[in-house]
Amino acid sequence: MSVTRRGRGTSATLRALGSQVHPVFMLPAVAASAFGAVLAPALTLEIVVLHGGIVFCELYTAHVKDGYVDFYLRGEDESHPLTGRGCRLALLGASTLVFVGLGMLAVAVDPIAALLALPGWLIAYFHAPQLDTHPVGATVGYPLGISTTILGGYYAQAASLSTTPIVYAIVFLVVLSGVKIIDDATDYQYDRSIEKRTVAVVVGRARARQLATGLMAVGLAIVVIGSVLTPIIPPSSIVAVLAFAGIAGMARERDAELATMILIRGTYVFLALLVAAVWFQPLR
Repeated sequence: MSVTRRGRGTSATLRALGSQVHPVFMLPAVAASAFGAVLAPALTLEIVVLHGGIVFCELYTAHVKDGYVDFYLRGEDESHPLTGRGCRLALLGASTLVFVGLGMLAVAVDPIAALLALPGWLIAYFHAPQLDTHPVGATVGYPLGISTTILGGYYAQAASLSTTPIVYAIVFLVVLSGVKIIDDATDYQYDRSIEKRTVAVVVGRARARQLATGLMAVGLAIVVIGSVLTPIIPPSSIVAVLAFAGIAGMARERDAELATMILIRGTYVFLALLVAAVWFQPLR
């Protein structure tokens, strides 16, 4: 039985498998892993690559599982490049790589490092159809994955945790939850028709947008307060706050789909500027 529904042969199979690589969502997660490593007192490049590879495979697992559920179980998508068997094989392959990587991480660092990297796979595998039908699960799944990735990336380097990565993990959990609420509103009509309880479906699009804006504001406020009152966040991190606030302002009056595109790219800028602030610390 074929792995792909479009064509035959090795090249067609590779194209179908490669179609499940979505850089827009995968790059921030891998970058979050590297960001956690940058926060640590010392950095080992081999561990950065190992942890980042685990995160990549976890996100690949999520995309394959979501596509399988949306096309083969829910009938939500119009097409899918992989056959049902292809999806199952891709899930098996990606998950195997994740657990091999976790074993390597346990040996290279310690078992706790592997345990901190495991939630990413659990969220990825169970996002659909378990977590994404509840407003909390649908909203915090991806943001929680990013947050635990920051913690895991730090621990993999330091073999311990500190207040610094925890604060940044909270910031991204809150900010990205706001972005995810707006993202989920793009499918408001369809989600409502199948009784998929996203935040927008439960409270309405207008209130969902207000809640999303409030969450993003709280996340940015944590960075500002932390940079002023504590040594945890470098003062130059305020530049990242101003940049994201400006981008969020551009997205405010846009429809949910365009606002999501703008905000996702805004998070790239936010993360990049925070990395620069932590790495270079120009105002210290």
